[in-house]
Amino acid sequence: MTTPLLAINDLSIAFQQGRNLRQVVDSVSLQVEAGETLALVGESGSGKSVTALSVLRLLPSPPVVYPSGDILFHGKDLLNAPEKTLRGVRGNKIAMIFQEPMVSLNPLHTLEKQLYEVLSLHRGMRPEPARAEILTCLDRVGIRNPATRLQDYPHLLSGGERQRVMIAMALLTRPELLIADEPTTALDVSVQAQILQLLQELKQELNMGLLFITHNLSIVKKLADNVAVMRHGKCVEQQPTTDLFSHPQHPYTQQLLNAEPSGDPVPLAADVIPLLKVEDLQVAFPIRRGLLKRTVGHHYGLKNLSFELRPGESLGLVGESGSGKSTTGLALLRLIHSTGTIWFDGQPLHQLNRKQLLPLRRQVQVVFQDPNSALNPRLDVLQIVEEGLRVHHPALNAAERKAKVVQALEEVGLQADMLHRYPAEFSGGQRQRIAIARALILQPRLIVLDEPTSSLDRSVQAQILTLLKSLQEKHRLAYIFISHDLQVVKALCHQMVVLRQGEVVEQGDCRQIFSAPQSDYTRQLLALA
Repeated sequence: MTTPLLAINDLSIAFQQGRNLRQVVDSVSLQVEAGETLALVGESGSGKSVTALSVLRLLPSPPVVYPSGDILFHGKDLLNAPEKTLRGVRGNKIAMIFQEPMVSLNPLHTLEKQLYEVLSLHRGMRPEPARAEILTCLDRVGIRNPATRLQDYPHLLSGGERQRVMIAMALLTRPELLIADEPTTALDVSVQAQILQLLQELKQELNMGLLFITHNLSIVKKLADNVAVMRHGKCVEQQPTTDLFSHPQHPYTQQLLNAEPSGDPVPLAADVIPLLKVEDLQVAFPIRRGLLKRTVGHHYGLKNLSFELRPGESLGLVGESGSGKSTTGLALLRLIHSTGTIWFDGQPLHQLNRKQLLPLRRQVQVVFQDPNSALNPRLDVLQIVEEGLRVHHPALNAAERKAKVVQALEEVGLQADMLHRYPAEFSGGQRQRIAIARALILQPRLIVLDEPTSSLDRSVQAQILTLLKSLQEKHRLAYIFISHDLQVVKALCHQMVVLRQGEVVEQGDCRQIFSAPQSDYTRQLLALA
């Protein structure tokens, strides 16, 4: 009998809390063979990431303890291995891609410096051959014109581009095992397809094992050979992929398979005056060259976008990473410079200065993609949600603010006893509900939702979509919904704008675009979804 590449046997993981142990993984056993992809799926807080991080002993110990089990790589124990042995394995024989690239990339170093460091440390390469390999790898993961991006810093890249750089960094070491923790969560469907194809090719080329953690079951179906389903720290089902999708055994697996976004947008009232009107909106970023950084041209992040949005209506902005979706949101919020005209409730916004915009800020709120980054970890829930009240309603006293916070939390399905807990104590779905409560507390008329469900598993996604619909119906909220998940857009949005490289490819009624797309690019996106 051959030794598996990775074997996790009867593994239990717990967190030491004073004299008590809180068990988060209970007697999990998994195997990954060379050249095999094992998908680890389950809802937020099920123990997927904790299990994966334990393979490389990346969790702090204490407070993490391992009451039972072992982790074997090529039959050799990693759980009790000395740090020197682990350093030879980490990033070299076993590489890992994390979900949030902004946390993993150094904001002070250029892409070239960070990628060269990997090749220098793990493969001993000199700068010139390393540069050639870096360019090839960046091109393979879908970074356009990689030679012009080497001197960029992470903040200059879109979320999807940052994730592609992270994937390139992991693959440069040519690992025997790649652990990928939600690596395509921030990516649009077209780039997602490229990355999955790339991982398949590299897996075959290097005979690489792949432990793929995800909540996206459509990815599992395309990529995985075997699937392990986790819930509440236990592995409730393991099967070959085809068997699991055709004959799921556990009720929870059946629930996951039925949790795809569905339904229709909230019905619209007829003949309603537009709340938001946009004409010829453009965003241009200066291209600077030379020692004095003179402007030699402009790169257009967005060109000639026009639309109207009524109270209670949702507009979906879709397109690949770098297409201008988030740029549009920032321009509408007047957080970046733009040209064209924006009317909100009949008032032109481009003529207003910062002070004049302040009363309107209360009426236009935003919910970001990653609640981990959007919520201050040093503040408790009460402090986070009441922040807007302190700015826009300074006359309210502490008791009045607290009452409004409790009301906002209850509206998003959270309890009053959570007021003094911190973001780290909540699951991803709960953190996103806190972010929605923070936006809702000021009673806005328009909310810009920038990928609000992309980091959540399907079952939690469905809950958040239901919440957004009920809030929209109750308060007649208008939504600008930025997403790369077309199924979510279909379930929520009335209108849809398809963007590509800053230009409008297709625009119109959401149902009509889904049933009869006019552009080849839209048809490609729908086919990939």
